[in-house]
Amino acid sequence: MAGELLTVAQMGQADALTMASGTPGIALMRRAGQSVCDAIQARWSPRPTVVLCGPGNNGGDGWVVASLLQQAGWPVTLSSLVRRDQLRGDARLAGTEWTGAVEPLTVSVLDGAALVVDALFGAGLTRPLEGQPAAVLAEAQRRGLPVVAVDVPSGVWGDTGAVTGAVASALTVTFFRAKPGHALMPGRSLCGELVVADIGLPDAVLTQLGVQAWDNQPALWCAAWPTPASGGHKYHRGHAVVWGGARMTGAPRLAARAAARIGAGLTTVCVPESAWAIYAAALDSIMVHAVKDAPDVGLAALLADSRHRAVLVGPGALGGHDGAGVRALVHAALVSGRAVVLDADALTAFEHDADALRAAIGALPERPVVLTPHEGEFARLMGDRIKPGLDKLTRARALAAWTGATVLLKGPDTVVASPDGRASINRHAPATLATAGAGDVLAGLILGLLAQGMPAWEAASAAVWVHGDAAHAFGPGLIADDLSEAVPGVLRRLADRR
Repeated sequence: MAGELLTVAQMGQADALTMASGTPGIALMRRAGQSVCDAIQARWSPRPTVVLCGPGNNGGDGWVVASLLQQAGWPVTLSSLVRRDQLRGDARLAGTEWTGAVEPLTVSVLDGAALVVDALFGAGLTRPLEGQPAAVLAEAQRRGLPVVAVDVPSGVWGDTGAVTGAVASALTVTFFRAKPGHALMPGRSLCGELVVADIGLPDAVLTQLGVQAWDNQPALWCAAWPTPASGGHKYHRGHAVVWGGARMTGAPRLAARAAARIGAGLTTVCVPESAWAIYAAALDSIMVHAVKDAPDVGLAALLADSRHRAVLVGPGALGGHDGAGVRALVHAALVSGRAVVLDADALTAFEHDADALRAAIGALPERPVVLTPHEGEFARLMGDRIKPGLDKLTRARALAAWTGATVLLKGPDTVVASPDGRASINRHAPATLATAGAGDVLAGLILGLLAQGMPAWEAASAAVWVHGDAAHAFGPGLIADDLSEAVPGVLRRLADRR
């Protein structure tokens, strides 16, 4: 795979393994400092720069940066939270290479500065940023000085993206691999441009780290991407089914078009007979199947045909039905043995009965099931089963483990978690996706990929990326209807990559 996201502990282990194989720690620190220096020089011309150094290895990186910028002719001020003789280990060695003065960490070091390097604490900080470090960074922000963060902005927690006193950076330079805190909000919003620098750690160490989180990008799931066979036909590409409610008819139609656009060979919307004319008038390539019996009975009868490979229940499902009726539809979908996507109303219907949803999913553990809650739906489903204050990655994994389903927890930092602990975090999504109906399209994209046989975690991760790429391609003015129309362009670009 590619795009691994390493926890702070895993990154420390990667450093330790590299050093145990013969690379001195000071060599890694010098390479890290050189990477930061190179990134700065690629973006700014020489200018008065203040380097803020903390007491540990992040501070040691800062001492290297200061030395290298000074050697390159930049006017540099080094300000340290501790005296040079209080440094330990590799940071102490880096400190001996600085030939200039060492200023105490006070707001006054910013006077005359045009650029600030934050090498105070890095990703390992798990307490609020307070005192002089917080005061100096806050003043840099007040003065509008661009900040370059070493590893992560000080005050952003590397494992969770939590923010305690951090300020926004224009540039963040981290090493070897990014961390969850670079991808999870709100920390991601403070990183600015993110550069992941190669400092000589061998990729082979990754096999010893037990990596379970990845940046969501095509390399993660492209090997599982469904490609139509030259001798195949539409049923080989899968038949996708969407349940369509009688009142909120737009959401199911958006989902059905998305399933078709991403490659399902056939797509059917299953609807109450009273709504058939509404759907039939609006859909051409999408088939509309009218149900005369009770909705769950009609859906079950349709899914009895083994050619129907995947079913979506949720978008617009509560229109015309009470919660019990929607729960019955969900049960019909789950017992069918088909791949299942449960979105929107299908989750809301279990607000007070999440144990029943868990039991229904667990009854047939081999079947792919994807749940797609937003934060509100997640809270209503899990209630007090999740401790308050847990980060998004942990919460998504907890719901996946508890239900046995793949969980797609929506947001600007959408997390896709598998019951086995694997998780992807998506950074490829513009703010324009915050528009009515976008979630229905996403559910349809997942459905279409499941219908083509893509595994659940890979299908959900891929759908999130395609969803974001379509929005990026369309640009401003996006509404949900535009997303499916932009999907063919995304698929062409993916084909070119492969």
